[in-house]
Amino acid sequence: MNQPDCSRVSRERRGHVQLIGLDRVAKRNAFDLELLNALSLAYGEFEADSEARVAVVFAHGEHFTAGLDLMSASATLTGSWKVPTGGCDPWGIFIGPRVSKPVIVAAQGYCLTIGIELMLAADINLCASNTRFAQMEVQRGIFPFGGATLRLHRVAGWGNAMRWLLTGDEFDAHEALRLGLVQEVMASEELLPRAIELAERIARQAPLGVQATLQSARQAHLEGEAAAALGLPALARKLLNSEDAKEGIRSLIEKRPGNFKGV
Repeated sequence: MNQPDCSRVSRERRGHVQLIGLDRVAKRNAFDLELLNALSLAYGEFEADSEARVAVVFAHGEHFTAGLDLMSASATLTGSWKVPTGGCDPWGIFIGPRVSKPVIVAAQGYCLTIGIELMLAADINLCASNTRFAQMEVQRGIFPFGGATLRLHRVAGWGNAMRWLLTGDEFDAHEALRLGLVQEVMASEELLPRAIELAERIARQAPLGVQATLQSARQAHLEGEAAAALGLPALARKLLNSEDAKEGIRSLIEKRPGNFKGV
């Protein structure tokens, strides 16, 4: 069996932060099957690395992504693409596991179709002031099938989402901020350093607490508040018995930052 080509995605770990870079620059980082597979495997490696606590997804070159390469990734249209063995689903809608740790996306230049949907599946999104967004599938005779129809209206409200989903029109970084798609807008040269700074800030917190926060919030989002509330006591007991919780109390008493190990 052929192994997926991972060269389309760079990987670099800086302390507890995992950098994942889209690297199909000649095609404006458009997603073909190899890039889909490579990004999924990079997410899987991030999930499996106990020292990696937060991931930053960025892009090499001027553009985050020109979207799905319809000429070479048409298998996704028929639902035949599967997350490769050892990978995690970056979009959280295909058959495969999701990462349990925070993901920050930093976008610049073009961020089209499946790129927006990657952001909708992430936890925090930043973009450069030159970023141009469009969910343009309706202009190509198809529709958004990577999660936008499921999530954008939850983030932006029904009318705001339909304004862009039903026209395929382009919108800018400031509109993305207004919609809630991104949390911060900045100059291009500040984008990756700011994303790393934020990731390092999260990585300094208790890993089990961060992951439990994500788990509970995701459950509430997907299953409703009542279902998530039922899971709170068991999740709280698990964390209160952890070494990190004991270190949190010690650091509070000693008036110093916590030194958390994730156990």
